[in-house]
Amino acid sequence: MSTNLKNTFNQTFLNLEEDIDLAKSDIVLQSVPFDLTASYQKGTKHGPNAIIEASKYLELFDVETQTEVCADKKIFTAQPLNFSSSEEMISGLRESTTSFLNQDKFVVTLGGEHSISFPCIQSHADHYGKISVLQLDAHADLHPALNGNPFSHGSVIARVKELKNIENVVAAGIRSMSSIEMDYTYNQTTIYSHEIHCSDSWIDLAIENLSDLVYITLDVDVFDPSLMPSTGTPEPGGLFWHQIFQLLKKLTHVKKVIGFDVVELMPIKGIVSPDFTTAKAIYKLLSYIFRNNNDL
Repeated sequence: MSTNLKNTFNQTFLNLEEDIDLAKSDIVLQSVPFDLTASYQKGTKHGPNAIIEASKYLELFDVETQTEVCADKKIFTAQPLNFSSSEEMISGLRESTTSFLNQDKFVVTLGGEHSISFPCIQSHADHYGKISVLQLDAHADLHPALNGNPFSHGSVIARVKELKNIENVVAAGIRSMSSIEMDYTYNQTTIYSHEIHCSDSWIDLAIENLSDLVYITLDVDVFDPSLMPSTGTPEPGGLFWHQIFQLLKKLTHVKKVIGFDVVELMPIKGIVSPDFTTAKAIYKLLSYIFRNNNDL
């Protein structure tokens, strides 16, 4: 992939200048409008565009960190990646992610359904060596195969755990799984939503079980539906903004976050708050990461 690419996509994250060179960028944001295996409601393919549209209205100065990350780090918004099958998506997204990592970019990926996380995590594990994964999610996503597809959105963490360079998966916010999936939680750290609501000790537990290099996959259905109704399967009893960002703030102080994805936003016409919340979450996480990991 050429390093002298310019933004030709007519929408850019934060409404930044369209002529930022890939070669001059520090952060690459790639979109994957893919929801082929969605099993309840489809529409997450519209998530990336809704996030980018909402991001135009964010204030660029982050009050908490007293930083303006997009002024210190150049963000390149890549062309959306469109795929017609799971196999094509896995191959194409892995190639794209690997190319950006080989150019020393910090890669943020927007879904689309959760299945897009697998090739992103695979590329990061291949590039960095031993890593761990923080999964923020309502669902375990540990089905051996869902509807006959081992690479479905409901099987993504099962596939991630099969990768050779994954030291551990820490799944937090989980509140829905099948009995079959329960059998597959034995070799990971699972922190259930009801445990989180009872104590703050879950944050230290999560961090203690993550290695030094951490990839984050954030499924927006980890949030309570009162905050995030715009997702395919909104599970009651979810987490709230400050719970999640208390974890992420502390995590970025003590671990090196090497990349992340945000998935499963299913926009609802006329309800823009979830779109804006998701865009804000991305920018807030970038603010934490680049305040605490200036060597990235």
